[in-house]
Amino acid sequence: MSFNLQQDDEELVEQHDINVTPFIDVMLVLLIIFMVAAPLATVSVPVELPSIDSETKASEQKPTYLTLQKDLSLVIGEKQSVAKTELVEALLQQKITHEQAILIRADRSVDYGDFVDLLNILSKAGYKNIALVGLEKTQARQQ
Repeated sequence: MSFNLQQDDEELVEQHDINVTPFIDVMLVLLIIFMVAAPLATVSVPVELPSIDSETKASEQKPTYLTLQKDLSLVIGEKQSVAKTELVEALLQQKITHEQAILIRADRSVDYGDFVDLLNILSKAGYKNIALVGLEKTQARQQ
């Protein structure tokens, strides 16, 4: 509350203006807090990626498709049916290297445990470049 003493009768009169200085101080403090806290709230991992001088090329090796069907039978490519115990030998016979990509297509009704068993077999054999294939939402709804 402030008073004005510039009247002739020297009577104290209330001044009806808001003192905004404390309000501005509080807002500046909040601004500083949010500026400091905002970078801490992001969930990102800082990584410095190396630059590439050459043009990017498509992979020269075609990926190998491995299909896990409803009855848990495995098909390499489009035709070669193979048992789960003979999978690694069949991949080596087809000269599929450990660096080559293996794309797994599994039926929707396959049990999760059976699917993980397949991933474990490939991982133990040294195949680390494994990806999963699925349908886009628009294609999945049409079928």
